[in-house]
Amino acid sequence: MLELIREGLGLEPGYFGEELTGDQLLSINHYPRCPNPSLTLGLPKHADADIMTVLFQGSVNGLQVFKDGQWLGVEPLPHAFVVNIGHQLQIISNGKLRSAEHRAVTNSREARTTIVSFISPCPDTIVEPAKSVIDTGIPCFRPCKFKDFFKFYEEKKRDPEAVMEFYKIKP
Repeated sequence: MLELIREGLGLEPGYFGEELTGDQLLSINHYPRCPNPSLTLGLPKHADADIMTVLFQGSVNGLQVFKDGQWLGVEPLPHAFVVNIGHQLQIISNGKLRSAEHRAVTNSREARTTIVSFISPCPDTIVEPAKSVIDTGIPCFRPCKFKDFFKFYEEKKRDPEAVMEFYKIKP
């Protein structure tokens, strides 16, 4: 998938090498059935700090994305994966790709189990806009070590705009 994204952005072959994709975290999440879903939230609003997130959501509704001021349910498709762009790919693409704000909600009829793979840079990797995607000659984001970005992200993750705003270069 990253190879196709690399090609679409016009980046050189091998751009997403070991440093940018060297860490992977696998998470299995279980959301029990909830008689009154309005009383709890599976995961609050956030966008992922990584390069890319690959999600298998099974057959039960629960994933929602925020688009045009409203939450939209992502219908599960049999044997399909959902791919979310993370903050690091937004930085690398100089804003051409945007990290996806999303949340998980509980279901009143069925429990839900998801399998998620987070693909991230190695902690000491410096992430910055790729030179070939900077149209104006001025990058939109400043370079940062992934571990520093992640530390700030952990403090502000419920406000994805604030996370990215902190790393934007102001004209």
